Amino acid sequence: MKLLEKLVESIGRGVSWFTLLMVLMTLAVVLLRYIFNTGATAIQEMALYLHGAVFTLAAGYTLKHDGHVRVDIFYRRFSVRGQHWVDFLGCLLFLFPVSLYITYASFDYVLASWRYGETSVEAGGLAFVYIQKSLLLALTVSLMLQGIVELIRLSRLLFLSPATGAK
Repeated sequence: MKLLEKLVESIGRGVSWFTLLMVLMTLAVVLLRYIFNTGATAIQEMALYLHGAVFTLAAGYTLKHDGHVRVDIFYRRFSVRGQHWVDFLGCLLFLFPVSLYITYASFDYVLASWRYGETSVEAGGLAFVYIQKSLLLALTVSLMLQGIVELIRLSRLLFLSPATGAK
């Protein structure tokens, strides 16, 4: 469990640097366009790829730090133990099935892109669209890795120390 947590944490912290790169690349694109009157399609596309990577690769990290949007009309009124049950069942009934469905639904799409060595349709664009599309699968792996950690943590809290109920 600790190894998975460290992996998710490392990925999240590493991916956070992509936001700085995106800002610098966007600045470069703007400067090139408005000062030097030239385009930079590859840099612009790379900023978009990094944007996608931030959201897909950091999904598990965001789950780990409870940063996903939650409609907690009822959740906040539950006891700590009740919240643990909601989180436990949410992993089992929503997180894993949705992640598996996304994997199933996108696998052929990603595989076809790799098979054809899909490239950008833009002149001067990047030659590895297939890597960007693979982020769909990375999203599900990221979520399921952290989901496993959450299930183990919540199982310990719910089934091994039912009297405490603490996080």
